[in-house]
This record gives sequence, C-alpha cells and structure tokens, in this order.
Amino acid sequence: MDLIYSDEDRCFRERARTWLSTNVPRGTRPAHGAAAAQFDRDWQRRMYDGGWAGINWPTDYGGLGLSGLQQVIWYEECARAGAPHYINTSYIALMHAGPTVMTRGTEEQKAFHLPRILKGESLWCQGFSEPNAGSDLASLKTRGRVEGDHIVVNGSKMWTTDAKYADYQELLIRTDPTSERHKGLTWLICDMTAPGIDIKPIRTMLMDEHVNLVFYDDVRIPLANVVGEVNQGWSTALSTLSFERGLGFIGDQLELYERVNRAIHLAGKLRLETGKLAIEDDGIAQKLASLKADALAIRAMTLAHITESDRTGQPGPQGSLMKLIVTGTHKALSETVGEMLGWEFLEFDGDRTAHPWTYDYLWSWVFTISGGTSEIQREITADRLLGLPRAR
Repeated sequence: MDLIYSDEDRCFRERARTWLSTNVPRGTRPAHGAAAAQFDRDWQRRMYDGGWAGINWPTDYGGLGLSGLQQVIWYEECARAGAPHYINTSYIALMHAGPTVMTRGTEEQKAFHLPRILKGESLWCQGFSEPNAGSDLASLKTRGRVEGDHIVVNGSKMWTTDAKYADYQELLIRTDPTSERHKGLTWLICDMTAPGIDIKPIRTMLMDEHVNLVFYDDVRIPLANVVGEVNQGWSTALSTLSFERGLGFIGDQLELYERVNRAIHLAGKLRLETGKLAIEDDGIAQKLASLKADALAIRAMTLAHITESDRTGQPGPQGSLMKLIVTGTHKALSETVGEMLGWEFLEFDGDRTAHPWTYDYLWSWVFTISGGTSEIQREITADRLLGLPRAR
C-alpha cells in the first residue's frame, strides 16, 4: 500500500508524539479492580484536559472531528509511547456505548452521557451475553415489562467486564414476551446503582475478577433510557456490534506491531538452553519474521478499513475479518515468546508486570471470545464478505 501523509497528518503526529512523551502514565495499568477503574478514569481525564479525547468523534459531541487516518496515527503513537489504549470500562464507553448513543440516542441522552464519557466521569459495561446466550445473542431471555414510564427488568447477564466498577451499562433485554430471536428486544441505558442489581465476580485464569455475573431483580429503568425504540433493540444492537467489531479493536491491531518488535528485541538478547540466542534459532527466527509480516499486513488492512469507514460513514463487516486475523496473530506471537522463555513462561502468579508475556498469552484466549467468538467472526466473513451460502 502506498500511503502519503499530508502536511496536516505529519503535524498531527508530531503534536501527538510530543504530548504523549510527557503525559503517558508512569507504571503499568493495574490488571483489575478499583485501582484499574480509577486508572482508566484518570487517563481519560488527562487526555480530555490535554485536548486529545474523542479523536474521531464529531465536534458537535465534544470530539476533535478528525479523520480516521488521524485516529490511526494517534493509536500508532500511543503504541510507540507505551500509552494505555482503551480497554475494559473505558473501551466500552468510548468505542461502542458512546458511538451508539451518538447515532441512535435522543438529544437528551447525548447531552447527558457523551460529555461524561469523554471526561472519564462515567465508565460503562456491556449487558448483552447471558449464561445461555453468548455467541447466540438473539436467544437472550432477560425480560423487561413496561410499567408506566419504566421498564422493570428481571434476569441475568454473564461475562460482564468490570460491572462492579461501571457507572452505566448498555443492556439488551426482551420486552415482548411473545417474541422470538431478533424480534421484541430493547436496548437500554442501565444505571448500575439502581436497586435490584446484584453483581457476582468470577475469578478467571488470569487470577482476577474482571468478569462478572449480574442479576436483575425488579430493576426499574426509565423509558427515557431506551436507545432506539422499544421492541426494536436488535437494530440498535447491530449498530453497537458494528462499532465494537469494526473500529473497536484498532488499538489492538496497531499495538500488535510494537509487540512483535518487542519480541524480536527479546530474541536478540535471550539465550536458549542450547546456548544460542533465540534469534539464532532458525525456527524461532522464521516465526518472528512471519509474525512481523502479518503485523505489517494487519496495519495495511486497518488503514484500508479506516478509509472505507470514512467514505461510508459506517464500519463494515471487514471488522470481523480483522478481529479474526488479529486474534490469531496475537495468540501465535505469545506462543512463540513462550517457546523462547521456556519454563519461565509458566511461572505466572497473577502479576501482570512480572510476567507480561504469560499474561498476554492467557489474554489471547479471552480475545478469541470477547466481542464475538472467532467462530462467529468466520460466519460473518463467509456470509457478508465472501457471499458463501449458509449451511443447511
């Protein structure tokens, strides 16, 4: 891909690099808990105060209104500087809850929520998946009945990342009891302090409790919190998923290149049991070269996807293909580093700082599920990109 940056783009990159060089938080983001949530709030507020919040959000909603390419430049500079990119509660608020409210919400919803998201004053979690409705989202059973000017919610949600520390939740429920599958659903803004919400943390193999099971017992949510229309929530949910799978993983896509470079640097100083440097091992060197080629290809595909999204104004199904490729490359990179580190790679006690590569490897398995499983991404790619016939 031949890419020529304009003078404006180059100036933007220099300004971003200069600001990040003096503002990137010292130390590693805590892996989970209240400290991680506060870290997210503080970092988002620092970006807001510095004039870097909402790079590609429209200026009408408090963003900078810049191009998708400049959003890519920002992420590239963040990766280069080792800055945090949007994850967990900040990621959900900025990359799909906010854009969904922006495109499908009322003026009152936009005026209240969007500034708070950009300032880091409100963190969000996602209430889509359920114990028996993960990849098959349309089979969800959490119910809501309309009573006056409220919807009363009963049921449960699963895999709810950082629910304990979120202020709001994007919540998808079934409001038509006679409906099936995609019909009769409603997308709501749920205040996580509402009476009747019970959050049960679940400890994962990462030795943290960022995953939660959330129960709703007669939780009353105002009808004014409906985004879109009652019983038409599947359309709103598709908008959310298009943002999540379309542009939501750009940070991961572009940071991957820097991770590959760190792995190559490690290979140049780490000795294997044979006494050779890891980079001198033909098998490892070949894998690292292939991974770097994949990372460069991912960057080129990301730029092409951004260009298409800027042209159409809406992320396309290419996001599913991108997520699938990034997930596989991320996992392969972690496995290659594990081969280099040997037994040291298995010494994981939950300390992300002490064992970053092992943490990344365990997270790579999470990545194959979050935001839609790899199997779902393959189906979307086959159906919407390749036009292949559906299995009967």
